[in-house]
Amino acid sequence: MRNIRLLIEYDGSRYDGWQKPGAGAKGMTVQEKLEEVLSRMDGEKTEVIGAARTEAGVHAAGQVANFHTQADMSCLEIRRYLNRFLPRDIAVLEASEVPERFHAAFLAKGFTYEYHISVGETPSVFERKYNYYSFKRLDWKRMREAARCFIGKQDFAAFSENRRMKKSTVRTVREFDVYGDEKEVLLRIAADDFWPYMARIMAGTVLAAGRGELEPEDVRRIIAERDRSKAGERLEARGLFLTSVEYE
Repeated sequence: MRNIRLLIEYDGSRYDGWQKPGAGAKGMTVQEKLEEVLSRMDGEKTEVIGAARTEAGVHAAGQVANFHTQADMSCLEIRRYLNRFLPRDIAVLEASEVPERFHAAFLAKGFTYEYHISVGETPSVFERKYNYYSFKRLDWKRMREAARCFIGKQDFAAFSENRRMKKSTVRTVREFDVYGDEKEVLLRIAADDFWPYMARIMAGTVLAAGRGELEPEDVRRIIAERDRSKAGERLEARGLFLTSVEYE
């Protein structure tokens, strides 16, 4: 049995996230689309394991996945087959054979997301699916100061909307940078792991600092108090992109 690793990009606009829903649930996911095509290729049911469970509407430029197959096709043939039969909003950038022990999710050591914010008086019709829109001008200096407060190993319970979350809410944020100009601001966040909505709430909190709705130093207090109601809004999914997954 061969183990094949994929590097994938997708426009998440019409999908209910990466992971297929449970029994009886409705919705279309990226994982399901990949498994449909691979099962046709293999002639048997194929499971695809994704590194990140991106949420409904979130995009990816660097999702990593793996699957097992007995097909004797080359990796180039597999990639070409997938891109031929997948919908146009999903593309396989790379396919490579990896050791049996490789598991896209369990072996992932870090994830990087980018959040895109457009600024101005008139929203662009061409960016509406991929950018959050702010009619109010943003103070990048305040946003950068707020972003720096997230760096390090801390308890980020204030940035979770799951009150019954059983797993530890301690995460290590390695990078949180703010780039931009008068028309667009880009937030780049890298951490060892993210739970659902975490990146979007962090982005919403930094955005609030840029709008003058909270002081940058308030972020440290919000983290310390572990109170979701004190953090910023959960921004729309359309502005969020998974850009890379890191492995040892």
